[in-house]
Amino acid sequence: MVFSLFRRYLSMGRHNHSSSKVQALYDHCNAIFSPSSTPPPSSPPLHKLSSILDTVQPSDVGLSEETTDDDQGHGFFGMNQLNRSARWAQPITYIDIHESDSFTMCIFCFPTSSVIPLHDHPGMTVFSKILYGSLHVKAYDLVEPPCTVEGKRPGQPQVRLAKLAVDKVLTAPCETSVLYPKHGGNVHCFTALTPCAVLDILSPPYREDEGRKCTYYHDYPYSTFCK
Repeated sequence: MVFSLFRRYLSMGRHNHSSSKVQALYDHCNAIFSPSSTPPPSSPPLHKLSSILDTVQPSDVGLSEETTDDDQGHGFFGMNQLNRSARWAQPITYIDIHESDSFTMCIFCFPTSSVIPLHDHPGMTVFSKILYGSLHVKAYDLVEPPCTVEGKRPGQPQVRLAKLAVDKVLTAPCETSVLYPKHGGNVHCFTALTPCAVLDILSPPYREDEGRKCTYYHDYPYSTFCK
């Protein structure tokens, strides 16, 4: 159903202002991304993509901002009739807009206090635009060349060192955030402070058979392993 919605956006073309932004995003991504490479961070095409994303509003992708009280907020999915405990139990919703060998375009809709744990995007460039709400982002860059520390207990895996890159709250409207394969916070986690939605573009997309598998992490102070 979501894919059909995206196709309708594309077929509407330039006749509708909202759909034209989705069309512009798709057309630009389709032009600059390929399955095997992404333009370098300083390239004009990537800057242009950020500029297009900066203009996107919730209504451009068919969403409306949450207007109820915070303890009732879980986006735009008509959950205001649920009791409070049921509302807090609602999961993060994933909306798949486009998936190809070159890039993924999707939306994550967060209930208040929901979390996407610490994870990575190996070899990928990711653009994230907060459409509405407030999101706490904590992100790390892995230290290069790789520096590992042996676990203290038998069977404990090696620990790889990372440095903090981002630790802040992003509130819409704000500029698009970009992370790159080696910097910008490629290992990150999100905590929703209010109901919020994030439009993501990832290139190249996750693909396990090509070494782009999502890995989840726990973060510990370096001092934990130096005592």
